[in-house]
Order: sequence, then structure tokens, then C-alpha cells
Amino acid sequence: MANEKIDVTDLDLVITKIEKRTSSGGAWVRGKINNAVRFEALVFAEHAESEDYELGRTKISKLWIQDIQTKKTLFNFDRGLDVPAATTEIQVVVDFLGCGLADLVWGS
Repeated sequence: MANEKIDVTDLDLVITKIEKRTSSGGAWVRGKINNAVRFEALVFAEHAESEDYELGRTKISKLWIQDIQTKKTLFNFDRGLDVPAATTEIQVVVDFLGCGLADLVWGS
């Protein structure tokens, strides 16, 4: 995926697991996009009390994206940016997940 041009309409999102947490809220979400990258995200129904703990205003406090083939981390946010998007295509994936993952898990 790192070398191919992508468009949001071409993204094939497959959610492989949603595990809602009982102790502190949120849900761990695992999935794949275009069978090229996999991701894990901690997603909440509400915005974080501290904006620093949230990826933009996405309700995502943790997001890790890895190239399936090379196993390279392409993006990591853990209540702060650890690894920026490796390419503009990965930034499209980050933005795509940020726009709709919380609504997919918790409803709009």
C-alpha cells in the first residue's frame, strides 16, 4: 500500500474484532484495509476530557497501523503522536478511520 495511489472510495475496510471494555469504557477494534495494512484502535463513544489524549476530534485515543507484508509500523498514536504517517496514502487511511470508526463501533 505504501507505493500505491489510493482514494477513500477504494478502501476496503474489514473489521476483524471489536472488544468493548467494561472497566474504563472504550472498545479495542482490529481490522484490515485493502488486505495491505492492519490496524488496532482504542475507540470511545465520547470525546476525551483532554484533547491531547485524542487523535484530532476522532474519539480514538490509540491507533496503530502496520504494513501486513513488511510488518513495518506505518503510523502510531498512543495519546500522542509516536510515529507520523509514513506516506500520504497512510495519512488517507488515518483520516478515513478517524472520520467513521467511532460511529461504526458506537453508532452515530
